[in-house]
Amino acid sequence: MGWLADETGLGKCDANHVPLTPLSFLERARRIWPDEPAVVYGPHRKTYAEYHTRVSRLASALAGIGVRPGDVVATILPNIPAQAEAHFGVPACGAVLNTINTRLDVDTIAYILDHGEAKVVLCDPQFIGHLAEAIEIMEIDAPKVIEVADPHGGALAYGDYTDYEDFLATGDPDFAWIMPEDEWESLALNYTSGTTGRPKGVVYHHRGAYLNAMGQVLSWRMVLHPVYLTIVPLFHCNGWCHTWMMPAVGGIVVCCRDITAKALYDAFADEGVTHFGGAPIVLNMLVNATEADKRDFSQTVEVFTAGAPPAPATLAKIETMGFNVTQVYGLTETYGPDTECAWQPAWKDRQGEARAGLKARQGVAMPFMEDVTVTDEAMAQVPMDGTTKGEIMHRGNGVMKGYFKAPKATREAFEGGYFRSGDIAVQHPDGYIQIADRAKDIIISGGENISSVEVENTLMSHEAVLLCAVVAKPDDKWGEVPCAFVELKPDHPADEATLIAFARERLAGFKTPKRVVFEELPKTSTGKIQKFALRERAREL
Repeated sequence: MGWLADETGLGKCDANHVPLTPLSFLERARRIWPDEPAVVYGPHRKTYAEYHTRVSRLASALAGIGVRPGDVVATILPNIPAQAEAHFGVPACGAVLNTINTRLDVDTIAYILDHGEAKVVLCDPQFIGHLAEAIEIMEIDAPKVIEVADPHGGALAYGDYTDYEDFLATGDPDFAWIMPEDEWESLALNYTSGTTGRPKGVVYHHRGAYLNAMGQVLSWRMVLHPVYLTIVPLFHCNGWCHTWMMPAVGGIVVCCRDITAKALYDAFADEGVTHFGGAPIVLNMLVNATEADKRDFSQTVEVFTAGAPPAPATLAKIETMGFNVTQVYGLTETYGPDTECAWQPAWKDRQGEARAGLKARQGVAMPFMEDVTVTDEAMAQVPMDGTTKGEIMHRGNGVMKGYFKAPKATREAFEGGYFRSGDIAVQHPDGYIQIADRAKDIIISGGENISSVEVENTLMSHEAVLLCAVVAKPDDKWGEVPCAFVELKPDHPADEATLIAFARERLAGFKTPKRVVFEELPKTSTGKIQKFALRERAREL
């Protein structure tokens, strides 16, 4: 279409080409729904007009202490209102938001602050001690610290730092937001988990966040004014872009600091929550909640689940409890979810395990992605037969700009014109993707490849098993064999021999766990089981 600009004088101008940015969603919501609720957290209840004002004050206050476009502003916060405000307020002054995992150790926090060159850190009192220790070992100038007291009854831990509410009071409520001149400008910096070496800094652009948020509105079948519960930490892929998405549909963000079954059921019953995202462990928590923690609610709650393939047994149980679950999949490098298990009309009569089995697949590309597929090592499409394994590849506007200060890692990740995920999957005849394993989680026993996910799903179908993870255990004869780590449900006894026999009835002999260890599983703040820690445990057995 280049001839249009060359021969007729038509082309880009201010009227037809405005850089895409999720900041525009809150600007619009303030105009349309100024008096409608936007952010809720116990007694903290702000309308869209109030939300916008607080965001403007934050942007102005940051600019007032010298934060310039392109600077990094970090947060170490749980899912409280200030974290949601930072998602708009930091980029509204032109800065780049770096939300830091609250569970990281001091050394890693110091590394991230050094590597990202943060100028300011907003920090919750619960984590201020860790931050202070990290600042002591930083190699660059220390950032300015703003301490954020929890509005739901929290208090400041130290008197040495600026208070967040006092800081907001220095800002101009009519501050003119600094919108991107180019939608490719950096919006956020998210560090990967770093389980093998230092974490990598994943850079998001305004365009990707805008399109990811809009695409999920379609994939989640959202109508106006949903009520969204923040279970996915906002430091994890920026909460899967959901905080940016809510103003686009006039939704309410219900903040949730501590993820417990009681807190979730209270939110469903008292706040009318209609949507949440979370790892399968959250679904498991709801299924196995005590009667004392459960509450009745009348609405159907729409759930996006990702982070690990959910066990079909869990899906089958939770869908009888008022929840409709959609399996999604993505990575930090794809802004969170970029595939969905889109439901087919032809499946409407499927029930029980057959229905759950379909829903456990990671599915097809969301609308903002150009292509998500499975290829072999030569980057050729694998046969779509549901059995041939390959690597999941991503291409589209929902892929990161690249890794911060790591051009070699970026080139390797984008080699061949796709983002290479490192996730191993099969592709079914209908094109739907289903994860078999992370490449590093495949167990090779006597030359046979074993999917840890397949073994986990089998064990999860046992009535006594609450959670399980399967990793490779070194073995003199076979090289490595499956080793299962299991958490049992209360009052549901089972021993190692029972679970091994249960698995042997359902799996090939070489896939059957050779050891079952009963202990609490190590988990990340997003509910993912830390298999790298379990692999170390297995080596010690």
